[in-house]
Amino acid sequence: MSESVRSGLSCFLSEQTLEQEERQRRTSQLAEFQRLREVRAAAQLKNLEDFLRVNNISLRESTSYATGMIYRNLGKSGLRVSCLGLEELVTLAYENGINLFDTAELYAAGKCKCLICCCCRRSSLVITTKIFWGGKYVHVLSLFCIVCLKASLERLQLPYVDVVFANRPDPTTPIEETVRAMTHVINQGMAMYWGTSRWSAIEIMEAYSVARQFNQIPPICEQAEYHMFQREKVEVQLSELFHKIGTGAVTWSPLACGILSGKYSSGIPPYSRASLKGYQWMKDKILSEEGHRQQVKLKELQVVADRLGCSLTQLAIAWCLRNEGVTSVLLGASRTDQLVENMKAVQILPKITLSIASEVDSILGNKPHNKKDFRS
Repeated sequence: MSESVRSGLSCFLSEQTLEQEERQRRTSQLAEFQRLREVRAAAQLKNLEDFLRVNNISLRESTSYATGMIYRNLGKSGLRVSCLGLEELVTLAYENGINLFDTAELYAAGKCKCLICCCCRRSSLVITTKIFWGGKYVHVLSLFCIVCLKASLERLQLPYVDVVFANRPDPTTPIEETVRAMTHVINQGMAMYWGTSRWSAIEIMEAYSVARQFNQIPPICEQAEYHMFQREKVEVQLSELFHKIGTGAVTWSPLACGILSGKYSSGIPPYSRASLKGYQWMKDKILSEEGHRQQVKLKELQVVADRLGCSLTQLAIAWCLRNEGVTSVLLGASRTDQLVENMKAVQILPKITLSIASEVDSILGNKPHNKKDFRS
């Protein structure tokens, strides 16, 4: 090998060595930079957690200083809703911090209109509606969804709703078709999210899995009945979905059709719901042996409510709000005085400690088996 070749090879190897050392140095610097960034991020997160803990602030929920209303994220979505929702008396509700208003085709015989838009910005509201109560397009689900949702938007005088609920699963339609139909109306700009209503946990999980498999939009929440005498679905089934896939719960009938208000303790009052035509089933339930046992429990719960300085109604609503999987509780108040009383349940929520919750569970005697605890 000639001297010139040997010299050139030596220079080449030297350059390769220098380049390798430079790459190693850069890799080392990058690793150190990444480590410092992670340390800085961890320190910032700790500072944030300390700040939130000292000031009693939660990233999962916040409280309005003006009204005292609590706001929570609906499931894993970025949609922030008041912990109480409403169907009527919208102006008074909005002035007291409620931003969630639930509508449906059958409410007010399908003639409900969104009067709230006259007194506040649409962007400050969370408006929901339900579809699938049957119709001539029931066997063409995507067309049915479009027709029903457009009709709801016309009645509400709105360009879109925040959440559209598929009310009851269609037993004749595959879950995949329902998911695609809901994804379609969202892509068309008629709704921002979709949820389920009166679906089983298995059906909700199937909808979520189908959506992930076919790159569709999954439901973010389930609307379910929940009160002191109806606990299994929300506390066990939906609780598992909440921790697995983040499914939120918007619950209704917190007073069990008025039974938990205590107004049926001495029988069926005139002009009450149970006295109306078409509610014989409710009257029979109240006057049954189980109904009498429930009234005995309500008398014991009234003692707890008196000790907390609240009404039985407020205790029942606050008890529902204490469940960590419940994002919002829909109120069925039809009178101003009822709404004012119901909204004060938010102030009672901090008073329901673990000992109070255990006492209530002992009185009810119907706590379902569940690995997850409520908010403490």
